[in-house]
Amino acid sequence: MSTPSLKFGLPKGSLQDPTVDLFKQAGWNVYVSSRSYRPSINDDEIDMRLLRAQEIGRYIHEGFLDCGITGKDWIYENNAEVEVICDLAYSRATSRPTRWVLVVPEESPIKSVEDLEGKRIATEGIGITERYLASKGVNAKVEFSWGATEVKVPELVDAIVDITETGNSLRANNLRIVDTIMESYPQLVIGKEAAKDPWKRAKAETIGLMLRSALDARGKVGLKMNLPQNKLQSLLECLPSLRLPTASTLANSDEWVAVETVIDESVVREILPKLKELGAEGIIEYPLNKIIG
Repeated sequence: MSTPSLKFGLPKGSLQDPTVDLFKQAGWNVYVSSRSYRPSINDDEIDMRLLRAQEIGRYIHEGFLDCGITGKDWIYENNAEVEVICDLAYSRATSRPTRWVLVVPEESPIKSVEDLEGKRIATEGIGITERYLASKGVNAKVEFSWGATEVKVPELVDAIVDITETGNSLRANNLRIVDTIMESYPQLVIGKEAAKDPWKRAKAETIGLMLRSALDARGKVGLKMNLPQNKLQSLLECLPSLRLPTASTLANSDEWVAVETVIDESVVREILPKLKELGAEGIIEYPLNKIIG
């Protein structure tokens, strides 16, 4: 009997490496060859395809893929009918969402979307832009851009709609954001037909659980320490944690407790001196791969 498999779309391009890293943290090793669109993974139940994020939602909608990761924006752009397993708050360079923004040159007289009536706009997101203009009651010519969109204003078009995370590239090119059209994170999605298959749905939800737990663990560490029993309440008052820390009596001593907790890595340097002042000993900080709530 053959092993069942889930046809999974892995996003090619700027999201590729962050996605492979996330899978690794979640427990899957993904290897992408420069000569193949079929990455290998240490899970016989996942059959991966490497495709542009712009296409993955459409292929899932049409049933060529069962499941995959793509941006909320590209699902919207393609009118793809899919079911969202979970949002995944990571992106190309930061943990911020990507933003689709309406942009003009810094010196442009255009101050609002209404000023674009009858003008020309270049973008890769035709559907996103046209629906945005329709919602504002603005008629403008929208043309597809194959890339290098930022260089097309003002000589070729009056404005562009482009993707940004930090806005640094736009500022470097003397461009100004007129409006934010939408924000987008990657999403793990499954096709409508695949979602009806109990095995495929369960497998997709397992992948979602593990990827989410890996994301939740980012920027957090575990702390262990021994502490005098009479200082436990003081520790609880100063120690930030996901939940109340675990405390248990040490063997052969009613006067000391072992404490374990999870905190943001960024506050460790601030909290360690306080722990020492309270008399904590044997403090251990350790990394976390996954947190499941």
